[in-house]
Amino acid sequence: MANLRLFLQRNSGRVIWLAYGLTVALFLLKCTQFYLPGKGFTYLVMFGDKDSARFIPQLRAVNHYELENSAGYDGAYYAQIAMQPNLSDPALKRGVDNLAYRARRILFCWTAYGLALGNPGLALQIYAVQNIVCWLLLAGLLLRWFPATSWQNYLRWCAVMFCYGLCFSLRGSLVDGPSLLLIACGVALLETGRPWWSAIVLGISGLGKETNILGGAALAYPERNTVRAWAKVALRGLMVVLPIMLWLLVIRRWLGPSDDLGIRNFTVPLASYWQKWFDTITELVAEGPGSFARSSLLMLVSLTTQFLFFAFHRKLENPWWRIAAVYSVMMIFLGEAVWEGYPGAASRVLLPMTLAFNVLVPRGRRWWLVLLLGNLTVFASQDMLRAAGSESYEVKGERSLSMVSETGRLVEAVFDDKWYPSERSNLEYWRWSNGSATLTLRNPHPFPILVTVSFGVRTKDQRTVGLWEGTYARWERKLAAGEMREVKVRNMRLEPGDTLWRFETDSPGAYPDSNDRRRLAFSLRDLTITIIGKADVVPPLH
Repeated sequence: MANLRLFLQRNSGRVIWLAYGLTVALFLLKCTQFYLPGKGFTYLVMFGDKDSARFIPQLRAVNHYELENSAGYDGAYYAQIAMQPNLSDPALKRGVDNLAYRARRILFCWTAYGLALGNPGLALQIYAVQNIVCWLLLAGLLLRWFPATSWQNYLRWCAVMFCYGLCFSLRGSLVDGPSLLLIACGVALLETGRPWWSAIVLGISGLGKETNILGGAALAYPERNTVRAWAKVALRGLMVVLPIMLWLLVIRRWLGPSDDLGIRNFTVPLASYWQKWFDTITELVAEGPGSFARSSLLMLVSLTTQFLFFAFHRKLENPWWRIAAVYSVMMIFLGEAVWEGYPGAASRVLLPMTLAFNVLVPRGRRWWLVLLLGNLTVFASQDMLRAAGSESYEVKGERSLSMVSETGRLVEAVFDDKWYPSERSNLEYWRWSNGSATLTLRNPHPFPILVTVSFGVRTKDQRTVGLWEGTYARWERKLAAGEMREVKVRNMRLEPGDTLWRFETDSPGAYPDSNDRRRLAFSLRDLTITIIGKADVVPPLH
């Protein structure tokens, strides 16, 4: 033990660098789990199947992931603009909710489209992974403020890189993560004596998200208290706001006035903030510590700690403090649209505050509690980085029959709303049902095909589970609690169109434990559809 302690002391620098490197490697490993065969990284964009009929033709023409029984999230709109940035396209106006409002944040749509050289399918994939690339660039840039010289720097670096807001941006392919990178670049340029370049970068960042121009507060401090110095500050401020002002004029002329100016994003001072506290505490009292409101509590404590730190620890000469002060003022006015949900969008809207907090909190043991309280959202981030559940099934076998090339339609399995979202580990994937449920096997061809369908069934309690196709029982068993039963339906003739399977159980789902709010009946695991060939071909004997 003494030898190990001595070794760590002598090689502390290398060990800390190793910790940074391993953290980045683990992050990249986590990101690989968001890749879905045939769909790329579109799981990250959060398309919802309820709006699929409105999607632009370029999106409908490519294979992508859609959340079941969901309206999706904001990233779905920006991804469509990235695939077709011609704002006058009528299809784009149908596919994007309030296009004039969304088009303000055009920068990262342009970068994806430009890097794809105008290829819509490639632009979609690039847009989906932009947050991952920006995360890596930010991880390197933050070494400027958190160099690998101490474990405290490493922990502050981790607190920023894995805070809920940044992870939320990555999970939803949103603009907040890339925006934080540009703001950090602007501050780095200012600190290295390049204020004009800083103004250019911060001005460009405003095209990524209009509130990014608040980062221009970093420039609002003259070198000397002279008229000439203040004139330079004013000119740099104009450079920051000019790009977004000109772009808003272009949008208004091109698309007309916006139907929604984001009015719900702002309100009278602290009204929505206190309402969020009230709603969070009320639900925690009613539901207990297992409530989803727990993540909201972590966010509220973190942001409140950051706000109070900047209010009572003023450093006007520091550009990060000036940025944090402006964002702290904005926090007071944030409306219900930003605070609502679990935990809400406030953590990503105020990301520059979180970075500034970790840069500015003084070193020393007496500040550890403040540092911890200001970074509690890290403990709510694990859900955002949870691996994609894939489609809960896999299609194997004759690849030429897995898709109709003319239409892009696939041999697929469709789950009804009695199934919970898909889950997976490194070894298997599965879906839980809340009781009896249906599964539709879809053959897009005009002719029947032969398939073998295999899966496992597991329960948490004792119950009978059966598989029915019409009036025919294909399989039925009484399962003990925790029992896993493998099922294989061989050489099944799958007719053109939909074949409905009913999974019946003799009792409804039950709550498995206090930490899971779902009623669980049975899970379908490792569902695999193996295509053998056309149905008129006799399968070989094995």
